[in-house]
Amino acid sequence: MSEGIQGKVVVITGASSGIGEATARMLAADGAKVVAVARRKDRLEQLVKDVESAGGEALAVEADVTVYEDMQRAAQAAKDTYGRLDVWVNNAGVMPLSPVEMNRLDEWNWMVDVNIKGVFHGVAAAQPLMRAQGSGQFINVSSVAGHLVFPGAAVYCATKFAVRAFGEGIRMESDGTIRVTNISPGAIKTELADHIAVPEIKEGVKQFTDIAIDADAIARAIHFAVAQPADVDVNEMIVRPSKQAL
Repeated sequence: MSEGIQGKVVVITGASSGIGEATARMLAADGAKVVAVARRKDRLEQLVKDVESAGGEALAVEADVTVYEDMQRAAQAAKDTYGRLDVWVNNAGVMPLSPVEMNRLDEWNWMVDVNIKGVFHGVAAAQPLMRAQGSGQFINVSSVAGHLVFPGAAVYCATKFAVRAFGEGIRMESDGTIRVTNISPGAIKTELADHIAVPEIKEGVKQFTDIAIDADAIARAIHFAVAQPADVDVNEMIVRPSKQAL
């Protein structure tokens, strides 16, 4: 369904690695004009070089999702460079898991700032442009942790439940102008586990390493949602390894 991708302007946060990078490469390969957003400028620049070498179009924007002005700048860069903004992928996220009793408040606030406020900032920056042009789509990357609560992951789960709730609210309030898709990955090969500082929790997460699937699996799900015609809104997808029980 590359015909549903061709020419669309897509902003992707957290594009320097993992799901964001895989999605940027896949959509650009099918003709999307990608605005890759992340804090790691060197990785973004390499991504853009690779996309352009393959005949695609991409723009790197060094920005932090926790800073609203940065998201405004990313949205404006899409508009100024490509003339419009069709899709905004809220992908950036962190996962410093720990039991609640450890009271790691700094990590809790970090997750809220990136996983929840980062999505708020993206939506607030993008939706005025989308409404002005009469169309748009948000792809929000939640998690299976946005459907189930796991011991040691209470705050992370709370942030991912919030992402799903917020997206559903946008969808229900929309008159069809803005489409919303929630993607909930299971065990995926990304850098998320690197954020975990509690040894026993980090070791527990390692059990998923052997069954984890590549980020391309989520990129394909995002590709599918973006490629749908304007009157079709794919609202929810859970994508996890076939061997993952929960």
